[in-house]
Amino acid sequence: MSEILKGAPVAAQIRAKIAEKIEICRLKGVDPKVAIVRVGENPDDIAYEKRVKSNCEKVGLSYHVFVLDDDITQEDFEKGFADINGSADIDGILLFRPLPKHLDEEKICGMIDPKKDIDCMNPVNLNKVFNGDKDRFAPCTSEAVVEILKYYEVPIAGANAVVVNRSMVLGKPLAMLLLDENATVTVCHSKTADIKAHTKQADIVVTGVGKANFFGKEFFSEKNVVVDVGINFAEGRMTGDVDFEQAEPVVKAITPVPGGVGAVTSMILLKHAVEAAWRRVNG
Repeated sequence: MSEILKGAPVAAQIRAKIAEKIEICRLKGVDPKVAIVRVGENPDDIAYEKRVKSNCEKVGLSYHVFVLDDDITQEDFEKGFADINGSADIDGILLFRPLPKHLDEEKICGMIDPKKDIDCMNPVNLNKVFNGDKDRFAPCTSEAVVEILKYYEVPIAGANAVVVNRSMVLGKPLAMLLLDENATVTVCHSKTADIKAHTKQADIVVTGVGKANFFGKEFFSEKNVVVDVGINFAEGRMTGDVDFEQAEPVVKAITPVPGGVGAVTSMILLKHAVEAAWRRVNG
């Protein structure tokens, strides 16, 4: 039987550290605050907003929700967003995407102050990830993967890590974070000739293909620590990219879906906001 790498204890540890830092910030006269920016009344955005607010309330993090009309012009959006961006009491900005098609999302993401860019939307922060600069915010899911590995004391330095995803949201920045931890990283994708040959020989396997139960037991071996980043729905239930029932008896350790990476990702977002406030406290 493999070790189940649950996200809850990792998230709890991060949550405790967040609450402690918030208390110290307030003692020094700074109230950490997140700006949640939503355009329109998309039900998915509203549901996500509720989860973010609930998480903020659990750790005592202040927030302010800005709701903009879905027919707002680019010019009006930029004016309103500039006010949010420039507000001295806002430490982190969370902008819900995708934006309405008539808005220039790339330009808007580039407007976010890198020091407040807690969801790593500004290319400035991504560039810093790729340059190995620690003074930045990395994509939350990529950072969550590393946090889970560290919490469960999975050796990263010297490990062979395979990331099955090459997006700028997950795979590429995660590869850089793992390299920073001195892993040897292979990035696989849809054009990789024999993914199984890579995954079976890896110490660490991270999956992010967005296909329910795509990875059966034939992809794995007893040496693998598997981190499943996939969130899919099959037959009315949430599942990952990995067929958990097949893989769990084979591998050394594995994250479940649900109950794995997602809970940690949510805490990383708040961690970034508090880190931004911490920098404000400490100049």
